[in-house]
Amino acid sequence: MAKETGRKLIAQNKKARHDYLVLDTYECGLVLTGTEVKSLRQGRASLVDGFVQIDGHEAWLHNVHVPEYSQGTWTNHTARRKRKLLMHRAEIDKLESKAQESGHTIVPLALYFKDGRAKIEIALAKGKKEYDKRQTLREKQDRRETDRAISAVKRRQRA
Repeated sequence: MAKETGRKLIAQNKKARHDYLVLDTYECGLVLTGTEVKSLRQGRASLVDGFVQIDGHEAWLHNVHVPEYSQGTWTNHTARRKRKLLMHRAEIDKLESKAQESGHTIVPLALYFKDGRAKIEIALAKGKKEYDKRQTLREKQDRRETDRAISAVKRRQRA
């Protein structure tokens, strides 16, 4: 069997970028059981309620839903168990000190396979207020409208 290369996205947390201002991102590995990997290979996972907590100089991923493997037997995993993240000690210490500031949290952004290994992208984030969310949506909409106008002008110039 050929070795898997590239990045295959499994799950993405789009709501995290809406609800939080992403300050810094990290890529880290996950400690998984066999049935969890098989379930992820089927492309089934949800990061919606997930968060990272640092406990005793170890990073733990909580509330990420990886459904039970359909062909699994008594060795199947529980869907919402806490999973250990594989990170360097310096990264964990840096994240821990920044996450203790008020309003900061660590949220998962994406879960994917990179060269055959399960990886998760986590972010140090700060919660947005309601008016910040509206402002972000307005900026996104304005950017989209200007891009449309520019492309329309370019189309007219070519014709």
